[in-house]
Amino acid sequence: MRGRTVALLVVFAVLFSSLTTAAMVGDGGLLSQVMGSSFLNGTSLSGGDTQGLEGRLGKLKESYALIKSQYIGKVDDQKLIDGAIRGMVESLDDPYSAYMDKKTAQQFHSSMESSFQGIGAEVTMKKGKVTIVSPFKGSPAEKAGLRPEDQIIKVNGKSLEGMNLNEAVSKIKGPKGTKARLEVIRPGQSDILKITVVRDKIPIETVQAEMMKDKIGKIEITQFANDTADDFFTELKKLEKQGMKGLVIDVRGNPGGLLPSVIEISEQLVPNGKRIMMTEDKTGHRIEYKSKLDGKKDYPIVVLTDKGSASASEILAAALKEAGGYKTVGQGTFGKGTVQQAKDFEDGSNLKLTMAKWLTPKGNWIHKKGIEPDVKVKLPDYYHATPPQPDQELKRDMTSQQVKNLQLVLDGLGYRPGRTDGYFDDKTETAVKAFQKTKDLAVTGKVDEKTALKMQEEFISMLRDPKSDLQLRVAMETLKKEIK
Repeated sequence: MRGRTVALLVVFAVLFSSLTTAAMVGDGGLLSQVMGSSFLNGTSLSGGDTQGLEGRLGKLKESYALIKSQYIGKVDDQKLIDGAIRGMVESLDDPYSAYMDKKTAQQFHSSMESSFQGIGAEVTMKKGKVTIVSPFKGSPAEKAGLRPEDQIIKVNGKSLEGMNLNEAVSKIKGPKGTKARLEVIRPGQSDILKITVVRDKIPIETVQAEMMKDKIGKIEITQFANDTADDFFTELKKLEKQGMKGLVIDVRGNPGGLLPSVIEISEQLVPNGKRIMMTEDKTGHRIEYKSKLDGKKDYPIVVLTDKGSASASEILAAALKEAGGYKTVGQGTFGKGTVQQAKDFEDGSNLKLTMAKWLTPKGNWIHKKGIEPDVKVKLPDYYHATPPQPDQELKRDMTSQQVKNLQLVLDGLGYRPGRTDGYFDDKTETAVKAFQKTKDLAVTGKVDEKTALKMQEEFISMLRDPKSDLQLRVAMETLKKEIK
């Protein structure tokens, strides 16, 4: 059974701060309900908590009165209050803390369904730029060629400079069928990329499993949502009944999710009741979470990670690596080691605040550092390429970054363009014609809309084919060495 559940880390269409490891709702929060503890220890404030405000309240009141009485334009009281709170939160310079007014909070809660509409990518704010953490697998964002660490600077011609994450995301999201024309900076490339993404309905399927050759099972977790743990164990039992000899857990491109979900999974994978993780609040108080598994699984486990593995994905990878002694394969992870809690106000607005940091079983804080794999697997150059865009025709004698990406994509698909320097020569034209011929397209040698769309489809299919997945192949070989 595939999990169709809420994605708390919701992505362009959903809204706001990315990478919320523990998403807790209301007073006390989800953690207090599920785990029996609360980082807030209630929501009442002591005199010490408001001490800094008392001496400055007069300044705040005076500013409010001046605006109300002297400002030449129309003044909305609610917007003034919302702006003041938003300003306090933004002054923290924490991309994971956010204030949502009533309208934004309603959008947030309504988005927590089995699907949403958007481009399907998780984002955060890095150095003032909207940055891709990971596109969802099979999403319009992935198909259009967005990659982790891409920085979006414009949407439909409008600059995102100076906007906070909520404002920027509101420009990117939109109804199914509409286009988001993005201008993107990609690390390592000098030219600005122009990528058009057609927004669509994004179903949330968080667990997918299959038995591969040599009785090696693979379970892919795309997010940690409400039903993810149940779906994970349903698929795990199926694989175990089929005589699985080794397990690959794939959290590549998984931006995180609900802390109780990853804890529940880790409790049944980390051996011998060992520590899974710890949380540490502002005072230094720590809470430990331990495994409930007696003994150890009778098969080896390997965890697949990449730069898009963040937050809850890193909790699982670290727990299995440090407490379980299992290997991680792929690339270093994102590096998000904080925990957030949400407070709903009576007027429908919401404040999400970083309340603690989480530590690995050995007490390491991976924030902004990530987890380095035991077996590092470099991806081929074509993995970083953006497939051709349907609204940008490419033809003979053009020179551009788009042509270079085309050549990399052709090379990855097995059509040899002879060069990857961005110049569209006769060999590149021949490779395009060969692609068009094999796909029953008009053989023109030009990359028009139909050719670009077909190339996008074939390229994503190739990237997701296990035979083309070098990291997965290395993970399987790593498991084979450990299978008894």
